[in-house]
This record gives sequence, structure tokens and C-alpha cells, in this order.
Amino acid sequence: AKECAVVTHYRLKNDEENPGKLVVDKDSKLEEELIVRPTSEAIIWRTYKNWIQSYRDLPILLNQWANVVRWEMRTRLFLRTAEFLWQEGHTAHATEEEAIQETLQMLDIYATFAERDLAIPVWKGPKPSSERFPGAVETYSIEAMMQDGKALQAGTSHFLGQNFAKAQNITFTDKTSQEAFCWTTSWGVSTRLIGGLIMTHADDDGLVLPPRIAPEQIVLLPIYRSDEDQSAVLKCCYKLKEQLEQSQWRNENIRVKIDDRDMRGGDKVWQHIKQGIPIRVEIGPRDLAAGTVSIARRDEPPKQKLTMTLDEFPKNAVELLESVQTNMLKKAVDFREKHSSTIDKKDEVSEFFDSKQETSGFAYVHVADDPAVAEVLDPLKVTVRCAPMDWDEEPGKCLYTGKSVLRRSVISRSY
Repeated sequence: AKECAVVTHYRLKNDEENPGKLVVDKDSKLEEELIVRPTSEAIIWRTYKNWIQSYRDLPILLNQWANVVRWEMRTRLFLRTAEFLWQEGHTAHATEEEAIQETLQMLDIYATFAERDLAIPVWKGPKPSSERFPGAVETYSIEAMMQDGKALQAGTSHFLGQNFAKAQNITFTDKTSQEAFCWTTSWGVSTRLIGGLIMTHADDDGLVLPPRIAPEQIVLLPIYRSDEDQSAVLKCCYKLKEQLEQSQWRNENIRVKIDDRDMRGGDKVWQHIKQGIPIRVEIGPRDLAAGTVSIARRDEPPKQKLTMTLDEFPKNAVELLESVQTNMLKKAVDFREKHSSTIDKKDEVSEFFDSKQETSGFAYVHVADDPAVAEVLDPLKVTVRCAPMDWDEEPGKCLYTGKSVLRRSVISRSY
């Protein structure tokens, strides 16, 4: 909608009188107007101001998916793009407690989705003040480790306090008939999660998709040479597909595809390996004669196969899918543990992030929320990612300022 966008009818050019600034080039009118849709804060809060008059109007919980544009000097596919699709939420509340609860609830939802559905283990917790969303009282994030050891901020949830409400004059009449400012939150995830999914699980052969989010969870590959074999093998495949689709895994019917294209079996197999389909099942004349199927899992080496009887496989398909999903999360957790270290000395931090290492990872350290920490870590290209809330309190002294802190934080290089 143009009402939510910046509409440009002319090209821009450098302002000769103000170097570094842009002005409208009135001699170059565009044939088609350019519509740039920025993130939604301004339009949302302006709308909320018109919607909210009384405590009876609260809370307002708005969630949407939208394509937005941000200025990115150095783009990176999926992770940092000039335009991206994202899910964003903006809420307004009558009390501080409700707003904080909403902020933490969305953080939990993002963490649960990442681990349960994407099989990406994350640490969740507050960011240091230097990493907060501008205007936020507190910013919380989920942080995942990619296969190069770098951290990926995979989702954020912001407690905005009354800062945005005061800036936009969003007020309401409370239960005591007094005028008060709303307490607000915002939160979001984007197509960056696709990049995180690829970089967490993919290997040299291509994608590796968790069954939970795979478009097809099982692909049946009929193998035959003669028309007679084709008829018998396809008949078996369709019967097997019908049996599988009647089964439910994690409250959803199993998603099955039969690849009956007229092409070499090896080419079919390789294509589905690259596409990351969790389970491949090969069925040929010999399998029919033996009453078996040959099963390959995408989370295991391509040549590693399992044989089951035609009767057993439909009964065990749910267990197989659960095993693939669980194993993918375990492998990612094991990788994170292998490339993480608890550190209590400053010189060990520098050694851990030595640029000669191909993969560094996460360091768990005591650091204070202090600009001095960021200054020391900057030459190492390292930042404080978050202070995980699920960790037990472990009081200690900041390695760089000597200030007391309640628990360790995660520091790492990042995208």
C-alpha cells in the first residue's frame, strides 16, 4: 500500500552544495514511480495513536508479514539484503508487566520454533545496551552458531517501555480516569532464518532439511527397466504412499511424494539429495520380490542405507522422521559444544579468537554491559551476543572492567 511507503517520482543525485547528501534530480522523472516500503514503526505507532483512547482498547496485538527495504551497504544472500520478507509484531499495553510478558513470550516462541522445527539450537537472552534496538529499554535475541563458528542473530524481541508512546503521544485513559502513556513492544524474524537453516545443516552435497519443515518428508523412487516392472513397482509405490499419508507425525499427516519421472534413477536420487528431502525410499523389482524397501536418510551419508520389509516401513515411518529431526538438532548442539569454550582470562579470549583459526565459535565469559568491553573486543571483530537467561546465575567479575556481573555472556564473531 502506498500509504505505508515512500513513493519517488524522480531519480536522486548528489547535492553539489552539500557533499554526501542527495537531492531530487528534477530533469529525470521516472517512467514508473518507485515505491520503497520501509519498516513499519512510524506507520504502526501513528495508527495506534488514532485507535487507542481507553484502557478498554488495550492490549492491541498486531502481527503481519511484509516486504520491507533497509539500507544495506554490503548485502549477503538471505542474511543481509536490501529488501526482505519478515514477520513483525507491534503491541501496546496498559501496564509495564503486560508488555514485558509479551516481549518474553515472543522470545520463547522464536526459540521454540528454531529448536523444535528448524533443529537450530539457540541461546536466548538480553543484548548489551550497545546492541539494543534504538529506543528500546531492552532487546532480547536468539543466537545460533553457524558451521563457520560465527553467531547469527536469528530473531529479536524488544521491550520499548513508554519511549515510542511518548514520541508519538500514544496515550489512554486508565481505570482511574487518568491519562497515561502506553507500554509497547515490537518483535520480528525474517527470511534470515532460511540462511540460518542452510548454514546450520547443509553439507557439500546440498540442503539438509529437518522433516518438520520439509515440503516433502518422504520421497518414493520407483526403479524399473521394463513396462511390466513399471506397472508393478508404481502400483506398490502408490499403495505405500496411501498408507504413509494416513499416518501422523507431530500432529500432521506425513507428506509423501512419488518421483515417477522418466529419467535415470541415479539422477533422481542425486536431485533429492541436493534438495535435502529427509527420507528417500527406493523400490525396484528385486525389492518387490524380496518384499523390502531400501531407505536412505539425508542426515546420514548417502551410501548408508537401511532395509525394511514393505509391511514394517509404514509402521516405522513416524519413528524414522522423529529420529531424523532429533538427530539433526543433536548434531547442531554437539557442533556448538565442540566449538565453545568457558574462559576466565583475557589473554585466553584473544587466543580463542585467533584469526588463524578456521573456526572459532562461542566464548562464555563474564563481561559487564559497558562501552569499554565493546572497545576491547572490537579489534578481535567480536561482540557480546547475549546473556543467556536459561543459564544459572554464576556471579563473577568482568574480565575487562572488574565490575560484578550475575552470569556469563556469549561473545563471538557474527554475521
